[in-house]
Amino acid sequence: MTKSIVISGPPAVGKTTVAKGLSEEFNLQYLSGGDVLKEMAKEQGFDSDGDDWWDTSDGMKFLQQRESNSEFDKKLDKKLIGLFNQGGMVITSYTLPWLIENGIKIWLEGSHASSTKRMQSRDNMTSNEAYEITKERFDKNRALYKKLYDFDFGEDKSVFDVIINTDNLTAQQVIDVAKETVRKLL
Repeated sequence: MTKSIVISGPPAVGKTTVAKGLSEEFNLQYLSGGDVLKEMAKEQGFDSDGDDWWDTSDGMKFLQQRESNSEFDKKLDKKLIGLFNQGGMVITSYTLPWLIENGIKIWLEGSHASSTKRMQSRDNMTSNEAYEITKERFDKNRALYKKLYDFDFGEDKSVFDVIINTDNLTAQQVIDVAKETVRKLL
C-alpha cells in the first residue's frame, strides 16, 4: 500500500489502538506524532517516558512551553508531513489531517465521558483527574492549533474521509470499522 493513513481525535479516544490495528492489517509503519513530540521534550530536559506522560505535571508544563513557542509543533509537523507523503505509514496526529492533501484521514469521535473512562482505566487515576486532564489537554491543544494554523480542532471535521463514533463500541469494533473504511478508500 502506497497511501498513508492519519488518525486524529480528542485525547484518550483510541487513536493509538486503531492506528496499531491498521498498521498490522495493512503492513504499514506505525508512528505516533505524540511520541515524536515526547522525544523533542526529552531534548528539552523532560523525562517524557511512559504512555501516560502527557497526563503528568511535566507533560502539562511541556504543553505550556509549546503554547509560548510554536517551534516544537512546526518542527514536528514538518517531519510528520514528510513521512506521511512518503507513503506506507499510519500516523496519529492532532494536526496532520489539516496540513496534508492526500492519504486517508480518519477522525475518532467520542464523548468526553467515554474518554474520561478510557483514561481512568488506562492510566489508573480517579474519574475527576481523568476528566480534568482530558478537558485541559483538549482545550489547550485546540487553542494552540487555532493560533498556529487557524483551524478548529474538534469542530472542523470537513477534511476527514470518515468520522467514527467510538462511544458504545469496543476497541475491536472501532478497528474493524476503520479497516473496512480503508479498504473502500484504497
